[in-house]
Amino acid sequence: MMSDTGGVFSDTQYQPLEMAVSSTPDKPSRTVFLGVDVGTGSARAGLFDKKGKLLGLSSSPIQIWKDGACVEQSSTDIWLAVCAAVKAACSKAKVAPTEVQGLGFAATCSLVAVDSDSSPVSVSLSGDSRRNVIVWMDHRAVEQAERINSSKSPVLEYCGGAVSPEMEPPKLLWVKENLQESWSMVFRWMDLSDWLSYRATGDDTRSLCTTVCKWTYLGHAHMHHVNDNHSRDMEACGWDDHFWEEIGLGDLIEGHHAKIGRSVAFPGHPLGSGLTPTAAKELGLEPGIPVGTSLIDAHAGGVGVIESVPPSEAEEHDKEAICNRMVLVCGTSTCHMAVSQKKLFIPGVWGPFWSAMVPEYWLTEGGQSATGALLDHIIESHAASTRLANRAASQDISVFELLNKMLETMIVEQNLSFVASLTEDVHVLPDFHGNRSPIADPKAKGVIYGLTLDTSEKQLALLYLAAVQGIAYGTRHIVEHCNANGHKINTLLACGGLSKNSVFMQEHADIIGCPIILPRESESVLLGAAILGAVATRKCLNLKEAMKAMNAPGEVIHPSKDPKVKKYHDAKYKIFRGLYEQQLSYRSMIAQALS
Repeated sequence: MMSDTGGVFSDTQYQPLEMAVSSTPDKPSRTVFLGVDVGTGSARAGLFDKKGKLLGLSSSPIQIWKDGACVEQSSTDIWLAVCAAVKAACSKAKVAPTEVQGLGFAATCSLVAVDSDSSPVSVSLSGDSRRNVIVWMDHRAVEQAERINSSKSPVLEYCGGAVSPEMEPPKLLWVKENLQESWSMVFRWMDLSDWLSYRATGDDTRSLCTTVCKWTYLGHAHMHHVNDNHSRDMEACGWDDHFWEEIGLGDLIEGHHAKIGRSVAFPGHPLGSGLTPTAAKELGLEPGIPVGTSLIDAHAGGVGVIESVPPSEAEEHDKEAICNRMVLVCGTSTCHMAVSQKKLFIPGVWGPFWSAMVPEYWLTEGGQSATGALLDHIIESHAASTRLANRAASQDISVFELLNKMLETMIVEQNLSFVASLTEDVHVLPDFHGNRSPIADPKAKGVIYGLTLDTSEKQLALLYLAAVQGIAYGTRHIVEHCNANGHKINTLLACGGLSKNSVFMQEHADIIGCPIILPRESESVLLGAAILGAVATRKCLNLKEAMKAMNAPGEVIHPSKDPKVKKYHDAKYKIFRGLYEQQLSYRSMIAQALS
């Protein structure tokens, strides 16, 4: 029987040969897919129907340790948080375990270390065995990244010409050089989303998304496998052994790359025999549920939103249409995801990554390492922060909502025609955690120009707005750089926590000059993870078909038509670009003085 989604999903559930059979013979009353997203501060679970409609979600906090450049977590703590979130989401949505037909995981690109018993191995100078995860934003390996980049290895061409300290090879090299006992104990090094899938299924197969984007794996070695239904167990033939030997990590080649991945799969391919009985009990689900090969969280956001465009007959069969879009996944950091049919080498921008997000397309991945984190920092470090937080709490609104209301009041008081003009004397370079794209300078520093002795809430509102604009100018820089190197981006789609902030979104639309489409369902990362579960059931043809069935557009934010707004932002954008150029000049002057 055809489903009411136009035939994309069938009512016959795919069951792997070795999948455990539920003791309940009754057919589930509805089809529900579960997505799990492990972010920087919490694990979240969301349940969706086959049209991508959110049925319920829940979150559970996870512990994090920060010590200078080192940022660490615990995989044990993360799994407990995942289990709590899944159980709570099912309870809130009144979804029975038998109704969950497929499961997918997404997570930050953090690095997990476990021994031969799958127990945690410390990656911390503290020696705390709980702390076995190097978090994505950890910058301990800046020096190792510089040495790796000096190798000029051909694999670096596929990550913008240089690895970032946020990628896995520098972090691995740091552990080997600084924690030799831990290095000798580790049996598996895994990206967090791959570890979650492994914890759920016992299958050590790695995702093309994680390995290609964060480990220098050459995914295009599998071009001939793209239509192979059995490609979930592909032998990992995309590792460049010479690269690992050259950077001092040749021991990771041993055992056919057993510690970093002997087999890989396209995102969404079913893993092992589905959910193991142990994991099922911990999650409150049925054993044997198909589990799809994972995605990095930002890439899951891309999968959950990139087809969220109004229907167009002209675009229905146009393979290039998707190439005119860029997805902004706006959270603690922002990732900028665009795809193309041909590989585009763009200096300072990660990629091209083949099939790392959308099968058969090359992915370009820009990014800003601190966006939501930067806004939090600006607000929380200000003298007026506590007063502002108390006011927001008394009105039962968020601090961001209160700041946005204050900005509206301020333009009326000052008789200004548009909000952005409030920051004529305040300019922010948002590189407080380095510049990921398109300059690729982890040593870049943030700049605030225009400070005074004013410590009022209104002055904080101006700083907040200027920081939002600085982030948007950074995105404009990325979009312009990508288009100058072969992309044709003319539409943005946005998801993540910051996409719910009206000022943040409108400033981006005005500054970049592109319409921004928000998805119908705001939880796009969770939806992207759930889509992996849908693909794993084999109820749909492939990932692209599942995306079209479960993505849907919502509000569209258009750039201002006022020419004064464009003229103003063009001027501020020049100042923004100049702030980094000045920083380089000052850095050189000081280096000469100290030489």
